Amino acid sequence: MSRFCTLVVVILGLILGSGLAANEKLTLASTTSTLDSGLFDALIPPFEKLHDCSVKVIAVGTGQAMRLGRDGNADVLLVHDRASEEQFVADGFGLERLPVMHNDFLIVGPKNNPAEIGVGEETLVSVLKKIALGNHPFVSRGDDSGTHKMELRLWKLIGGKPTGSSYMESGSGMEVTLRIANEKGAYCLIDRGTWLAHRRESEGLAEIFSGAEDLLNPYAVIVVSPEKFKWVKHELAQKFADFIRGPEGQKIIREFGLDKFGSPLFFPDVIK
Repeated sequence: MSRFCTLVVVILGLILGSGLAANEKLTLASTTSTLDSGLFDALIPPFEKLHDCSVKVIAVGTGQAMRLGRDGNADVLLVHDRASEEQFVADGFGLERLPVMHNDFLIVGPKNNPAEIGVGEETLVSVLKKIALGNHPFVSRGDDSGTHKMELRLWKLIGGKPTGSSYMESGSGMEVTLRIANEKGAYCLIDRGTWLAHRRESEGLAEIFSGAEDLLNPYAVIVVSPEKFKWVKHELAQKFADFIRGPEGQKIIREFGLDKFGSPLFFPDVIK
């Protein structure tokens, strides 16, 4: 064997032996809100540069992201429904639920506010009752996303979700759902990040209600278990989790949106 061939074999051996090949691809299943808000445009390129890799983002609802993880079709998840995240880990599909960041949900609706929300003191329950009992149009994502799961939990506070033609399901992501609500003059539940990023395109809508403790929206990262699926990129997935929870990732999260919207879209949970 020539010296050149020997050198090639040695280099390949070092790469394979390290468990992290150059230009390795990480599959990240995440919510639509992290993509629609533009956060990934700021967060992912520095990680790819640091680790000489590429990240394939599959932006779907949290429920679908969990299913991708349970099928071994994702290496790492970034999602926002604590109950299903904890179940995912308890079932052995993820190593650990690691907090990353949070924002909150809010209710937006027509600027003329036909439900008269805000007239007098309001609670989350009174707001939901005004929408449901008044039969005012409401657009749900209806897609088993973290936002949809939150919405269904909220309706339980008043005994169940609205019925009839005024309650519509988009079956799609947050950006599309917001667009439909704007077109229909309807109320909807939305995460603050997507709202700040797209409110200028929703000229018929305004923030109607926010600030309730029940509307907190925490996000977590979960590395898919390599014991369940031998083929997942465990080392690279762990590096991603460490990055977004580390100083550089948390700084990006803390500052994202400040220059464009005057307010951060998300708040870091590891490094305040």
